[in-house]
Amino acid sequence: MSTFKIEGGIPLCGEIKPQGAKNEALQIICAALLTSEPVKINNIPNILDINNLLILLQNMGVKVERHDANTVTLTADKVNLEYMQTEEFKKEASSLRGSIMIMGPLLARFGKAYFPKPGGDKIGRRRLDTHFYGFQKLGARFNFDSSDFFYSVEATDLNGTYMLLDEASVTGTANTLMAATMAPGETTIYNAACEPYIQQLCRLLIAMGAKIEGVGSNLLRIEGVNDLHGAEHTILPDMIEVGSFIAMAAMTAGDLWIRGAGVKHLGIIPLAFERMGITIEVHGDDLHIPVQKCYTIDSFIDGSIMTIADAPWPGLTPDLLSVFLVLATQANGSVLIHQKMFESRLFFVDKLIDMGAKIILCDPHRATVIGLNRQTKLRATTMTSPDIRAGVALLIAALSANGTSTIHNIEQIDRGYQDIEARLSALGAKIVRVE
Repeated sequence: MSTFKIEGGIPLCGEIKPQGAKNEALQIICAALLTSEPVKINNIPNILDINNLLILLQNMGVKVERHDANTVTLTADKVNLEYMQTEEFKKEASSLRGSIMIMGPLLARFGKAYFPKPGGDKIGRRRLDTHFYGFQKLGARFNFDSSDFFYSVEATDLNGTYMLLDEASVTGTANTLMAATMAPGETTIYNAACEPYIQQLCRLLIAMGAKIEGVGSNLLRIEGVNDLHGAEHTILPDMIEVGSFIAMAAMTAGDLWIRGAGVKHLGIIPLAFERMGITIEVHGDDLHIPVQKCYTIDSFIDGSIMTIADAPWPGLTPDLLSVFLVLATQANGSVLIHQKMFESRLFFVDKLIDMGAKIILCDPHRATVIGLNRQTKLRATTMTSPDIRAGVALLIAALSANGTSTIHNIEQIDRGYQDIEARLSALGAKIVRVE
């Protein structure tokens, strides 16, 4: 287990470029299973979750050619489906939740797929019903072996159909969409997720020969084709990293330029930070976060406390709520953070309270933060990262705190953030990794 030692209270200044989007890359890598031809992916993040997924596919027989740290070509011309029945596969796949998206492509191309109950972040119940509902509507048979938590889907023939997803699940939409690309007839997916990750997946699939209409909306129409071919795709900048860097700059009173931020794909993220009182200057595709000695949280028109809540796109992504929560601890004013999707994602606030933050955990989904207005700095402490996003929130808190903090289990942070200590050190942070 690795640990970060962080000496806080140092403003972060300089320039930084966000990595490729992790959540998009997971989908794009899985989409390569839809064809036997090469699929080249640019701007892929060199992080633990992505590298583990590539190893999984390689063990399944997919050729993985690394051109450099952030460019890879995948060729799935000899996929070994028997490997999916092995204990080794069950162990590898169960540790990486994003690998659930191999099922849709395999079902479309080979008529069957198998998968263990996935792991990932411990942030509450994350059901898979939407995935299997989509497969069943297309004509697949679903089976769950409760003795070893193993899922299987099989289909002699898939057929296009109409479906209304019970929730706008990003991974559920991606899986169903990929399965539908080669299902004869027209498939209509209503209440589809429309995040930039899904839009990018649609663009890759269209480049591979798929026929998809409604990209960017919650109503997708897919006309099934016989087969798909190879293509090249470039991953967007990671909006979660962009939001994390904005918060780091504001919390440390730094002066930061975020280069190549993918501004037009950020949705309401900049507006949400502005509601928190953060000044963001847009220069083309770059963001500038100037020095802010203080920042004041907005209130609603009637004077009531501001609420920051997650919602399906184009609403605010739930992956940033932990960042907004820690940002509020040094603001002037109060805010209610409402995490609607996951019931365990706010349980890291006890660590911030230990650092001196004023937070009331109302219930598993809501926390009220009373900002300290920089009158009292957070104090250094020893913490353990419970998941990717909470881990980065704790890192932001440590960067702004008085003294030297310790964060254990930083492998959670490594799952989603590429070489984070070196990149932050280049901005002036004093952060050391201890193995």
